[in-house]
Amino acid sequence: MVQDIRIETYNYPLPEERIARYPLAQRDDSKLLVFTNATGRVPENRKFRDLADYLPEKSLTVFNNTKVVPARLLFQKETGALIEIFCLEPFEPQDYQLCFAATSACRWKAIIGNVKRWKGGRLRLYVGEDNPEAALLSGIALEAELIERGETSVVAFYWKGGFSFSQVMEHAGRIPIPPYLKRDTEAIDLERYQTWYAQREGSVAAPTAGLHFTQRELDAIDVKGIERLTLCLHVGAGTFLPVKSETIGDHTMHSEPFSVSKLFLKSLANKGERSVTAVGTTSTRCLESLYFLGVHCLEKGEPGLVEQWEPYRPEGYDYSLSQALQALVDYMEKEGLAELTSRTRIIIVPGYRFRVIDYLVTNFHQPKSTLLLLISAFVGDAWRDIYDFALANDFRFLSYGDSSLLQKV
Repeated sequence: MVQDIRIETYNYPLPEERIARYPLAQRDDSKLLVFTNATGRVPENRKFRDLADYLPEKSLTVFNNTKVVPARLLFQKETGALIEIFCLEPFEPQDYQLCFAATSACRWKAIIGNVKRWKGGRLRLYVGEDNPEAALLSGIALEAELIERGETSVVAFYWKGGFSFSQVMEHAGRIPIPPYLKRDTEAIDLERYQTWYAQREGSVAAPTAGLHFTQRELDAIDVKGIERLTLCLHVGAGTFLPVKSETIGDHTMHSEPFSVSKLFLKSLANKGERSVTAVGTTSTRCLESLYFLGVHCLEKGEPGLVEQWEPYRPEGYDYSLSQALQALVDYMEKEGLAELTSRTRIIIVPGYRFRVIDYLVTNFHQPKSTLLLLISAFVGDAWRDIYDFALANDFRFLSYGDSSLLQKV
């Protein structure tokens, strides 16, 4: 059973100096490890700006256009003690757009630093004396109230001035860079921990495979006749959670919200023999989840949350990808929906059958992580050759590191 997979099997030595603490000066100066049939399934060292040369003509490439929000907010008790609130996702209203558009109050699920020191009452936003926006922040008068306490808490925010909560975050919040960078957020992260094409606010972590793209790469993809599609999966803080159990079956996967348009689904359903390249593991998780949402429609009449172990049911699935996607399109047309919003807790590990994607653009992931298991599911045991090559050839690792183009085994 896939649940018996031992996490230690997916360990490798990652020296601290190989973790990229900062981005390169130019996004597409990063290296690109190419592992495809075109290279004889042997790793090759290229530049990211060469990516389009290795993508099949007339294929599809799918991008995640989520936008990272400044989700870390620092508040102060009357005693002067500081409390950090890390906003995860909207609680009330639950709709991202409605929550970001709110102009006086909203509630968020959050992780709270020093939560034991927050006994109750409202906290006021911490504004340092040297903050250039001190006057504006004083007018906003942002306050926080603890509604539910727990590993994930619920916090209510209140503010003045008629600003949207999106604007409040922009002025008061900090970009939540990954903890393994072991540094505070700096000015460079405001631009570079964001993809070139980010549009829809909601992520608390970047879809990092997209950080390498500039308009040059997008234009090169267009010139080659490759159709560019976009979906939106908001990346949660769970993406950084290590696997602490000995076997993957004891690990609880986090869920993340995503949305796709009916036009997107129609393009995917009508792809024919064209291959699909996913930019990032977030795009992959969303794309592969669409098959199971279609199965929900075929078996239950409507889509629902894609559960962690759903892809591995003993009896398997006899539906084709086109059947599943068409069922989703039919459901949306019946309900009059132009966009489908859902959630996924899918976990992709060795033994998973990929139904949608053929190529994957992705960075190099942490040892013993669910993302590394996804890579192994995609390329098989060759993941070790790929990572050994990257380590031997000075590739940079993790969020601000270099990239790879992989083809399904």
